[in-house]
Amino acid sequence: MRARLVPGVIAALTLGALLFPGTAQAAPAPAVPVVDVRAHDSTAGTALVSGYNEPGTELRVDAGRTSAARWLEIDYQVQQTGYWCGPAATRIALSARTAAPSQGELAAQLGTTEAGTDHIGQVTAVLNARLGGGWYETKEMPNDPPTQAQRDLLWHDIVFDIDRNYPLVANIVAPPGNQPPGYPPDQTIYHYFTVFGYDAVDRTVLIADPASFGGHQIYWISFDQLATLIPPKGYSA
Repeated sequence: MRARLVPGVIAALTLGALLFPGTAQAAPAPAVPVVDVRAHDSTAGTALVSGYNEPGTELRVDAGRTSAARWLEIDYQVQQTGYWCGPAATRIALSARTAAPSQGELAAQLGTTEAGTDHIGQVTAVLNARLGGGWYETKEMPNDPPTQAQRDLLWHDIVFDIDRNYPLVANIVAPPGNQPPGYPPDQTIYHYFTVFGYDAVDRTVLIADPASFGGHQIYWISFDQLATLIPPKGYSA
């Protein structure tokens, strides 16, 4: 999968250096753009950045909070192949807590093939292996629509985990008529993305989507929509 996006990126300033005669100087590495979450509201469907569509393109989101919302610092990358959404979403989640490995390393560890990453349980195992310990658990949501108990657990997991600096990875099924912004409206999309923020007043969640559908990479969706996208799959929390 791929994603595009919307305005809201603040690029870090690169200071020029004086060049003295006879001295060679390497060009500075390009600055990683920084996403300013505070520059946007948290209404469902609000996208935070756009135009960073090339596979492997990197963005950084700084952590922040308000009285009702919280989001984590992450290192975002567009997935590098059409079937590496699982590795890319796993990498984004790991980046909140550690120096993230490459998508290729994670694809090998996850057992990802051209058919994708088979099950959310593979993501859970790799997150725990990379971080040490057993924080992450696989939460299945087989009922479509989900039961109230499943919805309550999902919201609890989002708030509990993000308050403790753990993003979630969700395995979703997005059919026509129930899709995040920018998804191909005539296709059912099987996908992985990362949940790394929430707003308790708007009841929205902040998504880092390694695809580049329709120009949306980092965006808010309603919690209600997230709860309907995960069945019959699951999530790591």
